[in-house]
Amino acid sequence: MSRIVLRGARHPGDIAILDGRITEVGDVARQPDDVEVDCRDCVITAGLVNTHHHLYQWMTRGRAVGCDLFGWLTELYPVWGRLDVDDVHAAALVGLGELAATGCTTASDHHYLVPRGDDSVFDAIVDAARQVGIRLHLSRGSMDLSEKDGGLPPDHVVETLDAIMASTERVIADHHDGEMVSVVVAPCSPFSVTQELMVESAALARRYGLRLHTHLAETIEEEHHCLERFGRRPVDMLDEWGWIAPDVWVAHGIHFDDAEVARMGAQGCGVAHCPSSNGRLGAGLCRVVDLVAAGAPVGLGVDGVASNEVGGLFPELRQSLYSARQRARNAASFLPSHAIARGTEGGAACLGRDDIGRIAPGLRADLAVWDVTDLADIADPLAGLVLGPDRRVRDLLVNGHAVVQRGSLATVDLVAARQDLARRARRLWA
Repeated sequence: MSRIVLRGARHPGDIAILDGRITEVGDVARQPDDVEVDCRDCVITAGLVNTHHHLYQWMTRGRAVGCDLFGWLTELYPVWGRLDVDDVHAAALVGLGELAATGCTTASDHHYLVPRGDDSVFDAIVDAARQVGIRLHLSRGSMDLSEKDGGLPPDHVVETLDAIMASTERVIADHHDGEMVSVVVAPCSPFSVTQELMVESAALARRYGLRLHTHLAETIEEEHHCLERFGRRPVDMLDEWGWIAPDVWVAHGIHFDDAEVARMGAQGCGVAHCPSSNGRLGAGLCRVVDLVAAGAPVGLGVDGVASNEVGGLFPELRQSLYSARQRARNAASFLPSHAIARGTEGGAACLGRDDIGRIAPGLRADLAVWDVTDLADIADPLAGLVLGPDRRVRDLLVNGHAVVQRGSLATVDLVAARQDLARRARRLWA
């Protein structure tokens, strides 16, 4: 097998790849059989890691545009209940393709809707990821608390506890390999699940050595719901159920007090920071700087494109910087290098992975090559990358294999996939 060498990048220099892993970084000596890729006028980063997404929401972009979280969910739950498995596959294909085009090599999809009890929806998401060619952390989401029992979702979109447990075990057996597909156990949120589901899900995940994921502390309304229903704040409630732990990462994590930030850090419990979605829904500003200082892993997430219509991870680098500085009212509190770290190694830490998220010998060759010809006048190309215009990746490698080449997805016809998705979305709203 020939060695691949990405040659001449402004940052970090040359990168040699053999058998899917990085072997050298910096000034790599030429060998006769090298396959060289010219990366002059480029910056190379580790592939971006998306720690929280809802791929199915590509079907419902641009709706409920003036709502907070609970109003947004109330408007969209009935529509999501009409999705079928093929709709979810079409949305996942476009969503994962767009993530790849914006530099993402690993994506976590939190899917908690099982149309009419057909759990082949999870097989469809895995199939889409394999077609696109990026890594998938498939969060087998679930909801078992409907409106009639005090939850937010309508009755027809929830499952029974027994069905959820059986399906989760089936999905683990069929798809989890820990490399290209990693299954995560992921009840949806405090206002859509029972205590029994949370406790049994944690036990099941730990029996298989898998990670856990859920939404937490996203809005003040969620806090009020938990205080009214349980008499405790959301973090206290999850801690009691065994969920504030090193094998857990939560989505959003906005409304933490000082003691809760310290508790998250002490336990190594991660947070998927979704700055654009938080802004779209007016949910608040995550305490990213405080959480990182406390020791909590923090990564970036797109969230669903019904609350972040861009659907790419790259814009979250800049948005995370702006949000952190606005919260701190301090421009020095969060630098471009911090944004890249949240989008790469921070995300990998949330997902429990030490084989991706950095450029170093021995790690997997998951790499994003960015054409920065337009940044030739900027001394620090990484700062220019984060602070400059939104851009799509020139080349994307996963395990050293090309997923994007010269700006085009090499694995899936994204134009055709978008056209199919648009037809399905129009039918859904008709």
